[in-house]
Amino acid sequence: MLTSSMNAVHCFVSVLVCVSYAQSLERFIAAVYEHAVILPDSTQTPVTKQEALELMNRNIDILENATKAAAQQGAHLIVTPEDGIYGWQFNRETISPYLEDIPDPDMNWIPCNDPKRFGPAPVQTRLSCMAKDNSIYVVANMGDKKNCNISEAGCPNDGQYNYNTAVVYDSEGKLVARYHKQHLFLGEIQFNAPKEAEVVSFDTPFGRFGIFICFDILFYDPAVALVVDRNVDTILFPTAWMNVLPHLSAIEFHSAWAMGMGVNLLSSNTHSTSKRMTGSGIFSPENVGPYYYNMDTEDGHLVISELNAHPRNSSTYYSIKWNQHASTIKKYSPGTNVFKGSIFFDRFTFTELKEPEGNYTICQNDLCCHLNYKKAGYGKNKQNNEIYVLGAFDGLHVVEGQYYLQVCTLLKCLSSDLNTCGESVETASTKFKQFTLSGSFSTNYVFPEVLLNNVNLAPNLFKVMSDGRLVSKPAIATHPLLSVTLFGRLYDKDPVN
Repeated sequence: MLTSSMNAVHCFVSVLVCVSYAQSLERFIAAVYEHAVILPDSTQTPVTKQEALELMNRNIDILENATKAAAQQGAHLIVTPEDGIYGWQFNRETISPYLEDIPDPDMNWIPCNDPKRFGPAPVQTRLSCMAKDNSIYVVANMGDKKNCNISEAGCPNDGQYNYNTAVVYDSEGKLVARYHKQHLFLGEIQFNAPKEAEVVSFDTPFGRFGIFICFDILFYDPAVALVVDRNVDTILFPTAWMNVLPHLSAIEFHSAWAMGMGVNLLSSNTHSTSKRMTGSGIFSPENVGPYYYNMDTEDGHLVISELNAHPRNSSTYYSIKWNQHASTIKKYSPGTNVFKGSIFFDRFTFTELKEPEGNYTICQNDLCCHLNYKKAGYGKNKQNNEIYVLGAFDGLHVVEGQYYLQVCTLLKCLSSDLNTCGESVETASTKFKQFTLSGSFSTNYVFPEVLLNNVNLAPNLFKVMSDGRLVSKPAIATHPLLSVTLFGRLYDKDPVN
């Protein structure tokens, strides 16, 4: 029979063993939930706080069911979408009843245990209890309010900062992270951006995590800074992402970002087909999925997958010198039909691929893109007149935000009219037996994308070599191709914000 002192020692040893085990986790199970948000009625008059809470609770009920399902399948963590609790139809007045004051995580607070410590916090309390009751980390998006003196520089006229905010609760329900979105998208007039970008990271038993929201992913601060300066393993990414083909559909760009940065990215998107919002996934440097993309129904969806907790420690991970191959080869021919066209308002230089196979080079400013390709089945079943082009863009993107790009892309045109090259395309029938794409990039931040017919990713159908070549694998020949892209970002050429 154990004495009380022996029992205490036994419990202490057990705790040490459990802590040691938790700290040694090399793999974990992650979940993301794509949520079809229940939206409030459009109004220019603020609703009451009670009406706002009723609407938010309806959405949280759905998120809670997804959280329970994820926990029952062994998930350690779940990410829910940006705007997932109340939607996006607001101005500064109408958002007010939906906001809560979210304290600094250093306050060591478990809202589920002490809900009124910092004033009314019904949403924070529910999220905390979701995490605690299911023993799972919960990532959610909500609104934070902070009072200010209108005589202070920068304080809004209503005396309050409103922030688009991501919160993280650990498996005990404690608030462990709070992040205010830096790069607000067009139309987010209800929110303020913090004066300086917040770079938020925290440690877990399954790696170091960072967090940012939606449009932030296109900029150095905080997205790249988390990887470079904080050495995070996994990014938590609530988003309300509107798909823009050919290069910026959610699953396409987010999987490419994870591969290019060498980290896991847990991407949870809002679901609204009328706004072309869909595409969530669990992405890593090793795998481009699993993912969810659905433009046919308004259904939410839970995605679950096991991940390497420290992906850059993997034997399969290596750094990439993106311009190495391009700097060693002689330029190919630009082809006989070089012309200008637009992709998302950027003026690309294109060359048409007129032959069933060949080598092409197309240049713009300091960027030259090189393509070697061979179409599959050409001559046996040339049953379509689909046009493909190789394109290059080296310049400043200025629509909906300003950021400097270097892009090499092979893509299908919308029709046989070359003026449609660069427009949104979702279907293709042409297959390629092989392709190799590379570019003379002036940046180490390049994100590799391969998109197939009906906006599908290409898991295990391509690889990126250490010298910067994006190379197809043999099985690609059975899949019609929409586009192949190396999407580069030159952060040091971005305008000063």
